Amino acid sequence: MPPAGGLGNSFHADRLREAADLLEAQGANPFRVSAYRRAADTVRELPEDVAALVEREGAAGLEALPGIGRGIASALIEMTRTGRWMQLERLRGSADPIGLFTAVPGLGHRLAERIHDELHVDTLEALELAAHDGRLETVPGVGPRRAAAIRSSLQSMLSRGRPRRADPRGTPGAHPHAGLSVATLLDVDREYRDKAHAGQLPTIAPKRFNPTGEAWLPVLHTETDGYHFTALYSNTALAHQLDRTRDWVVIYFYDDEHAEGQHTVVTETHGPLAGRRVVRGREAECRKHYG
Repeated sequence: MPPAGGLGNSFHADRLREAADLLEAQGANPFRVSAYRRAADTVRELPEDVAALVEREGAAGLEALPGIGRGIASALIEMTRTGRWMQLERLRGSADPIGLFTAVPGLGHRLAERIHDELHVDTLEALELAAHDGRLETVPGVGPRRAAAIRSSLQSMLSRGRPRRADPRGTPGAHPHAGLSVATLLDVDREYRDKAHAGQLPTIAPKRFNPTGEAWLPVLHTETDGYHFTALYSNTALAHQLDRTRDWVVIYFYDDEHAEGQHTVVTETHGPLAGRRVVRGREAECRKHYG
């Protein structure tokens, strides 16, 4: 899809407002809902095209506007660069991270799907982080040389508009929200699975692997420890293949500036944590948690 810069401010404002409406319908915190609506009003009333502002001043120019913090600035940059906003697509149930990843030079459909299944990432920022911290190289078919090429492509695609100040989300190899404890993530995982099992959550109809259009995927919005969380069962090809669509839980979390991070929680199948719920990539911390 071509960049959205030529679509005008109404395009970006409408998507921010749609996200607010979906969050409200799905029971999210009113603070998040109103924040997106305020940002939508700001963008709609801008005297210049938001894409031109991004090109000239980057994230700093967006964050200087009323009601736009780090996370919403990142969302607007994503829309101006790709014409898409993965968070909104996720709320709609129409997320297609495979299509997004194939926009990266050197990534075909099969490899993009493998990366998504193995690493449980669905945004270009999360893919870039995996390319820097070594996880991408572990995916079969990637290796160090291809990982370096993907890293370079992502750097070129994402560098413009990035915040100039020190920021762990923009530092290669640093994990966003590193202070978030596994205990908190496991509590959110437990709340999600308990409420999903009891039929207490709204459901959405994912576009992928859902030929009947059934609204089967429960979605939880909750908050704790200063973070807002969205949790959903994994809807990847591998989760369906291994019959783990009611086991693997993807947790997205947002700080008060709406900057996003994500983790996946699974039931461990081997080793000392077999049968326990484990945060992928943070197994050592889970061993201490259960110790």
